[in-house]
Amino acid sequence: MLQPEINGRRLDRQVLNRIMLSVGLLCAISAAGQDKPAVFQTTTELVLVDVQVLHSKTRTSTASLRPADLHLYEDGVRQEIRHFARDEAPLSVLLLFDLTDSVRGVLTKLAEGAVSALGHFKPEDVASVMVYAARVELVDGFTTDRERTVRAIGRAATMKSGEPAHFNEAIYRAARQLGESSNPLSRRVVIWLTDNLPNVPFRKSDSPPHTENEALRALNEEGVTVVPILMKNRMFLPMVELMMVFEAPWRKAYPPGDAHKYAEATGGIAMGLRGKRVDERLAAVIDDLRSRYTIGYRPSESKLAGTFCKLRVELAPDGALRPREWMVVARQGYYRK
Repeated sequence: MLQPEINGRRLDRQVLNRIMLSVGLLCAISAAGQDKPAVFQTTTELVLVDVQVLHSKTRTSTASLRPADLHLYEDGVRQEIRHFARDEAPLSVLLLFDLTDSVRGVLTKLAEGAVSALGHFKPEDVASVMVYAARVELVDGFTTDRERTVRAIGRAATMKSGEPAHFNEAIYRAARQLGESSNPLSRRVVIWLTDNLPNVPFRKSDSPPHTENEALRALNEEGVTVVPILMKNRMFLPMVELMMVFEAPWRKAYPPGDAHKYAEATGGIAMGLRGKRVDERLAAVIDDLRSRYTIGYRPSESKLAGTFCKLRVELAPDGALRPREWMVVARQGYYRK
C-alpha cells in the first residue's frame, strides 16, 4: 500500500499493492523581487503493511505494540519503519459463502443473527455478498445499507447447488470485485464461510478458469486480506481423511485452493467457531480487523513494475514481546506497480 507523505502527514491511503512509483507535488511560489517563480518538488514513496500481533495461546491481540518491537524486511533486506499507527481505517468487506451442504445450515443461522453481527460495522464501512459452487454469483454489491446486506445474506442462505466447489475461482473473483468496487481508502477483506473442502480436479480440463497461483496473485495485486471462518462436520471427518489421501496426487498437480494458505499469504487468520455462534464470530472478526496496526517504510531499491516483493515482519529479539509467546500476522508480499 502506497501513501504519499508530506511533513509527516498522510495524504491518502491506498491498497498495499497499488504503489505509485512516483508522487510529485509541484508548488510554484512567487518570490518578491524575482522574475521567475521558485519551484519545489517533493517525491516520496511509502509502502504500508497491516500487522496484527497475537498471543500464541489465547489468540488475543496486544494493545501495547511499539515500532521498536518489530523488524520488517523486503526481499530479505531490513527496512526502516517510518510510519507506525494503530488506526481504524474503514473496511470494505466481501462476505463469501460456500454453498455446500456442510455450510448451508450455519449460513442460515448467520442470516438469523446478521443484524447483530453487522452492527459492528461503522457507517463508512461497505459490505458485499457473494456465493459460489462451480460458478460464482454476486448476490449484492458494496453498500453501507445494513438492511440491504442482511437481506442479501438471507437470500444467500436459501440458495442451493449440487455443483462442485471451486475455491480458486471464488477467491479470484472476490479479489477482483474488491479491487473494482470497494472504497480505495479502506482495508479490503474477504470474510469466507467455508468447510475448506474444495473439489479436486482430476485432470487439467476439469479445472476452473483460474488457478491457485492466479487467485493468490489477484489477492496480492488488490491488497486483499482473506479471513476464513471454518465449518467442520465431525461426522464426515474419517471420510475426509481417506479422501485427502486418495486425492493427494491430484492436489499436488492441480492445487484446488486452501483456506489456510490464502489466509497466511494475505495476513489473515483462519478460525473456527470454537463455541461461538456464527454471528458472534463474524462480529469478533470485524472488530479484530479494525484494530490492526499499520507500519510503513520506503523501499530501499527501485524495482520493475510487476515484480513480486516478499515481505516479512517479525518481533525484534530485544523488543518488549517474547517471540515464543506472541505471533506476527502480516501479508507475505505485494506487486510493484
